Amino acid sequence: MQQEVPVIIHAKGDTDAQRNPAGDGRIPESIREISDSLSDAFSRFRESESYDRILEGAEQTKDYIRQNPGPSLLYALGAGVLLGLILGKRR
Repeated sequence: MQQEVPVIIHAKGDTDAQRNPAGDGRIPESIREISDSLSDAFSRFRESESYDRILEGAEQTKDYIRQNPGPSLLYALGAGVLLGLILGKRR
């Protein structure tokens, strides 16, 4: 599985001093620590049994949808309507 790298696009008027107050181009230590801990946690999760079970469940879901496209479409439509009613704005 590949990881996506977020890209931040700044406006033309942004200067380096506005984007990075330190001006040295380094990532602040607190952000680096958070990034490292999240990376470690994701690595441990990928090695866990839960990750394998999630992948297996996703594969079973794809197989069910391929074998039963009609009922799958109706289930998805019903779930969408239900979520729309629950989360919809009240007038």
